[in-house]
Amino acid sequence: MNEESKKQFESPLEPEGDEKLSPKERNLTANPGDRISDEPESIEEKAQQLAVDAPDITGDHIKVPTYFVVDEPDGEQKALHHVKDAEEISDVIRQARVDENGERIWW
Repeated sequence: MNEESKKQFESPLEPEGDEKLSPKERNLTANPGDRISDEPESIEEKAQQLAVDAPDITGDHIKVPTYFVVDEPDGEQKALHHVKDAEEISDVIRQARVDENGERIWW
């Protein structure tokens, strides 16, 4: 394959030359709200972040928080990231839907 042909298949997202950046360094996410800050943030700061704040195809305005703040059994609060901690968020939701006998409540 000649050089001209190779250029047709190069990704515009790939840096030129020997420099290789990670997806995080290139800020490649499906949604900018999916990014997790490199700097420490308080629960209050995380609670105010929105991953999605836009109209959907039906015209409804959709807001999805970046972090879901949950109460731990010891009384502390914990911020769960909507992508990274999705399984734990599901666990919390399942726990919230059981009665005092541990029976699943279906709504």
